[in-house]
Amino acid sequence: MREIIFDTETTGFDPASGDRLVEIGCIELLNRVPTGRTFHAYYNPQRAMPAAAEAVHGLSDMFLSDKPLFASGVEELLAFLEDSHLVAHNARFDFGFLNHELRLCGRAEVSMDRMIDTVAIARQLHPGAKHSLDALCTRYGIDRSHRVKHGALLDAELLAQLYIELTGGRQIGLGLAQEEAKDIIRVELAENAAVRPVRPARVFQASAEELERHAAFIATLDKPLWLDEAEAA
Repeated sequence: MREIIFDTETTGFDPASGDRLVEIGCIELLNRVPTGRTFHAYYNPQRAMPAAAEAVHGLSDMFLSDKPLFASGVEELLAFLEDSHLVAHNARFDFGFLNHELRLCGRAEVSMDRMIDTVAIARQLHPGAKHSLDALCTRYGIDRSHRVKHGALLDAELLAQLYIELTGGRQIGLGLAQEEAKDIIRVELAENAAVRPVRPARVFQASAEELERHAAFIATLDKPLWLDEAEAA
């Protein structure tokens, strides 16, 4: 099974208000084992970086000024993602920005059916505990001492280690741990599929020919029940 662990850095919290994606980092897993293949890119957001966001990830206007636009590198990103499941921490945030950028350059959105959220998994395993990436790394003994600021690829690398621990740990090859991991992911994907946007029902109208044929058919019926009920009323 191929999965992509990914993380993003952005100019803020809400793409609907004009915030943009400025960095993405991806780690490839095969059967929960890192392959060494990664994807990492910075993007020019074409807007000023708010001071609060820069304080989190350290990406300044000057640093991003010569970086490519998202649209110019979208083919390489989609080629790396393929149709794999995508794993992120608080995944709706990352999916929201990724899909916003895809819409802006006229590409199809990534289906939420592919989303695996490690926050949701952690809540199942550790209800009532802290579920931030830092807190979970501490719980599972994952070294994050080199994480001075947020960075998409660095955080994806930490998340890859965390995801392995959340879904069976270093003993993932053992039957019981592997089945438990599959159950967790199966529930997560089922929940995501259940909240897909509801599309309005399509309206089908009978043609004049169909209405005429229907009336001719009704005329052949001998004392239909609905006419008896109408007369009785």
